[in-house]
Amino acid sequence: MPTITIVAVSGSLHAPSKTTVLAREILDGFAAALCPTPGSDLEVETHLIELSEIGPEFAGVLNRGALPPTAEAALRRIESATLLIVASPVYRASFTGLFKHVFDFVGQYALIDKPVLLAATGGSDRHSLIIEHQFRPLFSFFQALTLPIGVYASDTDFVDYRVDSAELRSRIDQAISRGVPVVRSSVLPVSEYVGTW
Repeated sequence: MPTITIVAVSGSLHAPSKTTVLAREILDGFAAALCPTPGSDLEVETHLIELSEIGPEFAGVLNRGALPPTAEAALRRIESATLLIVASPVYRASFTGLFKHVFDFVGQYALIDKPVLLAATGGSDRHSLIIEHQFRPLFSFFQALTLPIGVYASDTDFVDYRVDSAELRSRIDQAISRGVPVVRSSVLPVSEYVGTW
């Protein structure tokens, strides 16, 4: 039985974090959509990488060979994922510097054709274009397959670090429903996913 490994990376520097909440919501949503019943034709593994926890492992490191084992393991998890979910708070009009620093270590060809869901959080909707102006060009460099719908959330979409917005939940559901056929097609023969679009 094919196994889909979903890896979410939260570029937030703090915990608790709205960005991490968003990343986990998307991660759990994809897992449920890809493996809805125990008898599903797929197995799903999920992993959440929080840079607020592992980020210090990358601090001051200038080349991958100098990374400690835990940081190297996180990179290998990112590179081997079937589906990658990346999320960052907007910081100085872009993703966090630590988020970029981590992806500077990712192999240049490791993400080719890998489905990637782009997500971000910010103080208001004015920052929502970060997905198109910052995230999409970065993952285009990697030749990744960025999913058509990204998910942006503003502070008003959360209450006590919980998603509290029907509109945000609708955006998450739409992104997942559009992304699931792409992810399934990457692991199943054509005859098994035709008709799921």
